[in-house]
Amino acid sequence: MGREIRKVPADWQHPKNEHGNYIPLFDGFNESLKDWDEGARQWDAGYMEDFRFFPESNDRHWKPKPDEPEYQISYAEWAGPRPRKEEYMPDWPEEERTHIQMYENTTEGTPISPVMSCPRELARWLADNNASAFGSMTASYDDWLAMIENQGFSVSMVSTPEGIQSGVQASAGGK
Repeated sequence: MGREIRKVPADWQHPKNEHGNYIPLFDGFNESLKDWDEGARQWDAGYMEDFRFFPESNDRHWKPKPDEPEYQISYAEWAGPRPRKEEYMPDWPEEERTHIQMYENTTEGTPISPVMSCPRELARWLADNNASAFGSMTASYDDWLAMIENQGFSVSMVSTPEGIQSGVQASAGGK
């Protein structure tokens, strides 16, 4: 959790509440709904997700639910409620996602930049406006650009023997 690029239409305006604050929105409604529904189906069949690392596969893995009282609840009680569309960014068709915007995703997700047309423009805006890479830490143009062009996301922060770095700086190899 930290910073991530979200592809949006050129005219995207992230919604705000009655106080003018951004309304946090998750990304990826269709995928989240599909995952939740599969989890509920497996739960009802007596299985739960196995979160061990399976390097040979990107598929989800399932194991039998223990026969203990704390597992004799509904899937919604276990995993939380089924995703609701209004809590997510719109799932635009890919051809409409022509621009990018930087989001913080420590919560559900709110924008920390305007909508931009390309990575260089976004990195320049983030650096020139001292956008938060983590807390009060900012990042250089080169660090923002490297993060945007390489993986498109970063963790909030990284602790090293030299101290704490923002995830943006660490993912870009910054010092």
